[in-house]
Amino acid sequence: MAAPAAPSLLLLLAGAAGLSRAFFSLPLRVSQPASPRASPPAPLPLRPGSAGGGQRDAQDEAGGLALASDPAGSLNFLAMVENLQGDSGRGYYLEMLIGTPPQALNILVDTGSSNFAVAGVPDPDVTSYFNTELSSTYKSQGIEVTVKYSQGSWTGVLGTDVITIPKGIDGSYTINIATILESENFFLPGVKWHGILGLAYDTLAKPSSSVETFFDSLVRQAKIPNIFSLQMCGAGLPVSGSGTNGGSLVLGGIEPSLYKGNIWYTPIKEEWYYQVEILKLEVGGQNLELDCREYNADKAIVDSGTTLLRLPQKVFSAVVQAIARTSLIQEFSSGFWSGSQLACWDKTERPWSLFPKLSIYMRDENSSRSFRISILPQLYIQPILGIGENLQCYRFGISSSTNALVIGATVMEGFYVIFDRAQRRVGFAVSPCAEVDGSPVSEIEGPFTTTDVASNCVSSITFHEPVLWIASYALMSLCGIILLILIILLLIPPRCQHRYTDNDVVNDESSLVRHRWK
Repeated sequence: MAAPAAPSLLLLLAGAAGLSRAFFSLPLRVSQPASPRASPPAPLPLRPGSAGGGQRDAQDEAGGLALASDPAGSLNFLAMVENLQGDSGRGYYLEMLIGTPPQALNILVDTGSSNFAVAGVPDPDVTSYFNTELSSTYKSQGIEVTVKYSQGSWTGVLGTDVITIPKGIDGSYTINIATILESENFFLPGVKWHGILGLAYDTLAKPSSSVETFFDSLVRQAKIPNIFSLQMCGAGLPVSGSGTNGGSLVLGGIEPSLYKGNIWYTPIKEEWYYQVEILKLEVGGQNLELDCREYNADKAIVDSGTTLLRLPQKVFSAVVQAIARTSLIQEFSSGFWSGSQLACWDKTERPWSLFPKLSIYMRDENSSRSFRISILPQLYIQPILGIGENLQCYRFGISSSTNALVIGATVMEGFYVIFDRAQRRVGFAVSPCAEVDGSPVSEIEGPFTTTDVASNCVSSITFHEPVLWIASYALMSLCGIILLILIILLLIPPRCQHRYTDNDVVNDESSLVRHRWK
């Protein structure tokens, strides 16, 4: 039977490329300073919460995980509920007080980087900045840091100061901070945050992994469990809205009111990004039938600082073809899939019924089993702006990537995500706020057998940044030696002299750290 035509696909905005770029794209890898010179405040005594609505096994006890709220204690997860604001288009941010006396700033929550950086001078695109001269507890490390990305750059200075989180854990803590003094295409128009909080591992920290990350500092000083969890509540809402959508960052444990059903855990494959193992993808219940290594090329990560679900090019092409084949829209402009065009419908219509469900299979902690997280079209066909009184326009919340599969905000808005660093695993549970018009837009199901996939879908060689540096310099040195020999052979006997020019200087930055994208 032929599929019916789309009810009313009214127009495609070819000129919406600029609008599609309005959502943030932050490849931050700020450098962290050396260990604070000042002595940290006395550790705040914290005790794990009671088991509440969850079960605690022997591993949990050994890891010291707090699995539920403890309103009577110092670690009160309920106080952290709805401590985030923002949206998937411009990011979710947390209010933080920095320095003495405290200066209030909004800080973007990013699980795909490992450094804490704030605006240190006025900027046209930020409403506030951290004035180090007004803080009696700020101490500069005197180390300048420049970070360049394909979509922006900044230069800053490393230092330390005390921070408190009004809707976080109690107490003040000495933290490494990079103050951004110059930037280009980093702070974007309309953003309501003034810095970024990298929550990944110290392997990604700059200039050295020996410096302590923000969360590691909290774990050490506040004695909280080495776990945090994140809920982002922007499902079905405009991706560049008022910035008042809610969310929660729970430091030190899991808050039962932020999820329903069971938590499904997948192992962290490597502790740099939160790298996981993807086994397969389904569109409308149909397996893409790709080699599972395609999904993990060259890695698959969970990154709250990336706005979209990003897929390796081969996977992206297969997903687009499957969605186009499965949807009720017979013809659709390629510009919509590439992100350069928006699709608009009458405001009285809901286009989501025209598109299929997307499922991602992950390996369970028991390697012979898997589970799947599924997002309905309400999460990846995203409202972005209205035109006049009658039209609502949408963007495609999936894009291609050259070097990774990235589970970004498009997917994470459907789930409560637990970053259990103590037990080296990432957990997913259905989020109660992932609803549109009263209906859930995300699902978790399992377990499933893994007999139909390879025993290991992740390359055994992981090119972490230090390895990349060594490899790149070794290759450049080898090429230099070979080039030198060739020059000598060419110039002898006619000429034994070579006048060097700027073109001979090798400065191949592209072979250095190239693992941030967003």
